[in-house]
Amino acid sequence: MNTPPHWTTSAFGDSAETRPDELEALRQHFAECSARDARIVALHCGWLRLQALVGSHLVTTLALAVAVVGIGFVLL
Repeated sequence: MNTPPHWTTSAFGDSAETRPDELEALRQHFAECSARDARIVALHCGWLRLQALVGSHLVTTLALAVAVVGIGFVLL
């Protein structure tokens, strides 16, 4: 992997416009971060969907949980 570009917060008399090499480095950074964090993002999205499902069907979810626990006690 290449060495990271030197980032500064001042133009030091140069143009303050973003240079093409800076944009390329940023694109590479985003690509690497997206690839590395894809599983975490997928897991988080799944968790949010589960929360939405449970939240919108709270009574049904509680009844199902009680039924599963009850069946578990009966089978033991």
